[in-house]
Amino acid sequence: MEKIIEIKIREYGPVVHVKMESDSIKPGERLILEQDRGLDYACVIAILDSSPQPGEVKSSRKVLRRASDADLRQIENNKKRAKEALNTCVSKIKEHKLSMKLVGAEFSFDASKIIFYFTAEGRVDFRNLVKDLAKIFKVRIELKQIGVRDEAKLFGGIGPCGRRLCCAAFLKNFEPVSIKMAKEEGLPLNPPKISGICGRLMCCLSYEYEVYKTLSRGLPRQGEKLHTPQGKGKVISVDIFKRIAVVELEDGKQIEVNYKHEK
Repeated sequence: MEKIIEIKIREYGPVVHVKMESDSIKPGERLILEQDRGLDYACVIAILDSSPQPGEVKSSRKVLRRASDADLRQIENNKKRAKEALNTCVSKIKEHKLSMKLVGAEFSFDASKIIFYFTAEGRVDFRNLVKDLAKIFKVRIELKQIGVRDEAKLFGGIGPCGRRLCCAAFLKNFEPVSIKMAKEEGLPLNPPKISGICGRLMCCLSYEYEVYKTLSRGLPRQGEKLHTPQGKGKVISVDIFKRIAVVELEDGKQIEVNYKHEK
């Protein structure tokens, strides 16, 4: 039966959808793909649907087969070679005095191409670097500039919450994150406290935002002035989960105001 499979190309590549004839494919399996200019490999992330919908498959890649033991050995061998290629590229970057930071490298499955990933503050003219690398490795060379969030995803690590970085663990794409989301959660607008190890606002703010927005309906904002049965006061804190606002009255007394859950 034809299914739509969500896959990740290589270790650092994009997440795409492909069609595959199989009833037993499982997440975590490796596949060998046919691309426009050679063979590549991918890891199965999820089985999306048993009946393809029009326009859902957004990849021209063709699945040739499940990866065999020999294929898996070749993938691991390519990873070792990529580490050596990375060191060579670092040396060449220094030689050409380019303002770029190399963060990763990987071979396509058939080793007909090496992709180097780098970060830089602006655009970099790396044409001469590519020529040198092509002479050394005798294969097609690709240099891809990525952002600091992509770099954190490649390297992984532990976030401020003490858990593995969301981007490295399960996030497929980066969603826009704004300071408004931090305000909605009532977080201190202190950059080090609401930023991830990449230096950008934490990704978790984006998918927590709608939950906090829903739970905070009908509740006052911190700093808002209220009229309570015990007199006028100012909201000094809000617990959206318990739906309780702590209000400081004009005489300095603090009281709790409970709000019923909205149906």
